[in-house]
This record gives sequence, structure tokens and C-alpha cells, in this order.
Amino acid sequence: MNKDFTPSFGARYMEAPLPTDKLPETGIEPKAAYQLIHEKLATQGNPNLNMASFVTTVMDEECDKLIAENLGVNYIDTEVYRANLDIQNRCVAILGDICNAPNPEKLWGTQCVGSSEALILALLTHKRRWVEKRKAEGKPYDNPNIVMGNDVHLTWVKASIYLDVEQRIIPLHPERFTITADEVVNRVDENTVCVVGVLGTSYTFDYDPISDINSALVDYKSRTGIDIPLHVDGASGAFIAPFLNPEIEWDFRLEQVRTINISGHKYGLVYPGIGWALWRDEDDIPKSLVTETNVLGFVEKSFSLNFSRGGAMILAQYYNFLRLGREGYTKIQHTMRENARYLAKQIDAIGAFDVLNNAEFTPSCICKLKDESKFNAADLVATIAEKGWIVPAFSLPANADHVNVMRMNVKETFSREMADMLVNDIKYALEKLDKTHSKPYHNVDSRHVK
Repeated sequence: MNKDFTPSFGARYMEAPLPTDKLPETGIEPKAAYQLIHEKLATQGNPNLNMASFVTTVMDEECDKLIAENLGVNYIDTEVYRANLDIQNRCVAILGDICNAPNPEKLWGTQCVGSSEALILALLTHKRRWVEKRKAEGKPYDNPNIVMGNDVHLTWVKASIYLDVEQRIIPLHPERFTITADEVVNRVDENTVCVVGVLGTSYTFDYDPISDINSALVDYKSRTGIDIPLHVDGASGAFIAPFLNPEIEWDFRLEQVRTINISGHKYGLVYPGIGWALWRDEDDIPKSLVTETNVLGFVEKSFSLNFSRGGAMILAQYYNFLRLGREGYTKIQHTMRENARYLAKQIDAIGAFDVLNNAEFTPSCICKLKDESKFNAADLVATIAEKGWIVPAFSLPANADHVNVMRMNVKETFSREMADMLVNDIKYALEKLDKTHSKPYHNVDSRHVK
């Protein structure tokens, strides 16, 4: 048969294994290659039923077109793609305004692959500033530490290990899943490079008392002369609080907040991966961390963990700022949170759960089974997975690790009708497990998904 007329489902890989470890000697038609990979992907989870992650899964068709048109743009080549750089700077300025930067002229920020890169860059600047200050004062600089709660995302642990910073972890409590200002002050000293407060923790989506922590650090500074910066991990809240709870002070309105990381690909409503790192004052970035190269035909200054990177998601973020505005973001975030509150209310009404977070701040519902003698949270999520739902079950960190929770994140694609469907499937699963189980079968994992 003429290969130009070979149907996709007549391609050779329909009756032979797809290559897994060696490059094939010859290729196949583009439609056939697409179809084979497309069919492979059809076996994985449905993003609309994935309650584990709050990463954006859908954008406007017009934005999809904009992204497709710019997939080949290498953002780092700013001399060629000047409009991309200008749009990135506009996004930084808008985010600075959202985060109440006191002096827009001094604000500095950059797009990152995600919050992970953003917070690593922030910690890097805090450590380097501390090291350079200690050197200038003739003091030891070999034992830096960071103070944070056990409610932080795994990336903070990785960043501390990679950058050789001692972790002073504040444990959680069985009945309280955030840190306190007193616990922070009891752990800081002259070697503390920064303190981390989380606006929407990875486990329960509670807000750390960032304003209280700031006040405690201001008081500590006045008593000791030691100025310890506060970093805010915007996590799930930085695109929620400004629109739904603007009265909460967590950002650059607070004196000690020097850096903030924000996830654009979560409630910033952009596809992965886009994150943002913001510095209150560009002078907080040591010049020793900024590198230069002329390999692109001009002098390029860089402060990032990698060089080449796509520019399309920067455009997608700016598209949302233009398309939605403050009114649009407020409407979408409000709808998501109201649907999450409805879900939490319906789950609470079942009577089998203690609801630990009823979407007080973020569009998320966290609950635990009241009785795990016959089956546990892992058994339950495994059963509702038969209906296609992806819901994580995990134990909380040390000191609260006897608490097994289920976490359900509500995205903009999650409707009130879907909430009813999920609740009905949970009820069905409870009835089924009550009949079939006499003791828990699955192990509840200690991992969680962000």
C-alpha cells in the first residue's frame, strides 16, 4: 500500500510494540504518530475529575491559539523577543500591585517554571545577603538556618538541602495545622536567613498567621537589632486572598515581607508551568548572583536556575490579566470557593466525616473519617477511583501524623452538579466498604500532591 494512503490504524505500531528504549530505524506518518500517542494518553486520569491537584487544566480557545503561536519562542533571547520581555515586566508590575508593593520603582520580579524555582531563587538571595553581611562584619557564616513549619511544601525541604541551609522545622499540633508567631521567634537567631510563612499550606490549605509573624519579627528586630526577612509562599492563596479577602494583610504591606512566590499555574488560571518570584526591593538581590553572557550576540544578564525557557505561558498570564481583570478573577475565585463550600457542607451532612477545612479561604475541602476501624481514607479514595475520581488520602506531618485526611481541590471546571456527583459516589463507596470490609486494606500514604 502507498504509504501516503496508509490509514492511522493501519500503521505498523498497531500490531507491534511502540519503541520504549531504542530509536526506530524509520519513521511513520504524522497522523499515525499522533494517534498512537493520543490513544496511550487516553488510559490516564481525567483532569476534570482530578481533585488532587489545583493546577489549571483549561483556558480560553483564544489563549490556546496564542500559546500555540508562540511555543517556539525562547524567552531568554530578549534582544530578539523584546515584546515577550516587555509583557513579562508588565506581569511583574501587575503582580506587585496585587501584592501591594510600596514602591513600584524598586520592585523586581521574574517568571519561573513554577513556584519551586521561585522559592529557590528567593532563598538563594536571602542566604547570599546573609553570607555577605556576615563576611563584612567578620563573623562566621558557615551555619545558616531557615525557620518554617512542617506545613510547607516539599520543595522547601529540597531547597534547604540543595543550598545547605539548616532547617528549623516547627511541628504541627494534633488540633492546629499552622505555625504560630511565638514558635517562630523561639527558633530564630543571628544565623536565620529568613522565615517562611505559607498562604495556604500544602496539607490543609490553612493560612499561617503571617501578620502576627511579621509583628513578632519587627519586635525581635527592635529588641536585638537582628533584621530577619519574612518570605511568603503564596502557594494556593496569593491569587485568592487579594480578590476574596483583601482585608487579610499577608503581603508587602507588612514590614518584614521581602520576597513572595506565586503560582501562576494554580489559581492564576494559567497552564503549567508558570510561577513568579517577587522582591520588595531589587537591591535585595546580591549583584554576585547576577551573571552575564554575550553568546546570543548581546550582553544578557540572568538570574535564574536555567537559561533557555519557553515564553508562551508568560503571554498566557498576561492574557488572563487582560481578559479577566480584577472583576473576572474575583468572580471565578468566588464561584470556585462557593462550590467548595457547598461540597464541604454536603460531605459534612453525610455524618461520617470531620471536616477540617470547609473552604474558609481557598476553594478546597479537607476531611477525615470519624471511624477508621473497618476501612480508612485510602480504602475510600480507592473505591471512588472506580468512578474516575482522583482524590488523595494522606497522613499529616509529624505530631499530627495519626490524622488521615482526604483533600479535594475545586477548580473552575468543577460545577455544582459535579459536587453532587462526587458526594453521591462517596456515599456509595461508604455503603460498599461497610459491607465488604472488616478492617482497613490499603495503607494511607504520608505523601501529598500540590
